[in-house]
Amino acid sequence: MLTLASKLKRDDGLKGSRAPAAASDSTRRVSVRDKLLVKDEGYYQGGKFQFETEVPDAYNMVPPKVKCLTRIWHPNITETGEICLSLLREHSIDGTGWAPTRTLKDVVWGLNSLFTDLLNFDDPLNIEAAEHHLRDKEDFRNKVEDYIKRYAR
Repeated sequence: MLTLASKLKRDDGLKGSRAPAAASDSTRRVSVRDKLLVKDEGYYQGGKFQFETEVPDAYNMVPPKVKCLTRIWHPNITETGEICLSLLREHSIDGTGWAPTRTLKDVVWGLNSLFTDLLNFDDPLNIEAAEHHLRDKEDFRNKVEDYIKRYAR
């Protein structure tokens, strides 16, 4: 189901393994790229979505930065890859944001949840996608399937 989860298990969450990476500021970061395979259920069935995770030096005190590299039609992910997931927020009003006790495995499971139980049409990042779903669920499903065929195979 998740190839990134197995990579993180091998790397023990990348704690302690810091590879130099080019950055615009003086911080060194680890960048992880892998595919997240979606379960065979729901709107995103059969799609393969690639994410990039940047782990800053201050990790675990600050959350990693995650971007979806696969174009997607989703209420919580913009077409440019920005992701709305509370555990990726450093400060969260509801207390579900990042905490030093969280790991990259939590991030993987949170991303996976965006395709199933955390699929949120009520508080969207991609307002157009959420409104599309409210207007016409069948057309929304068709657009998601078209995006999967074009970008997520």
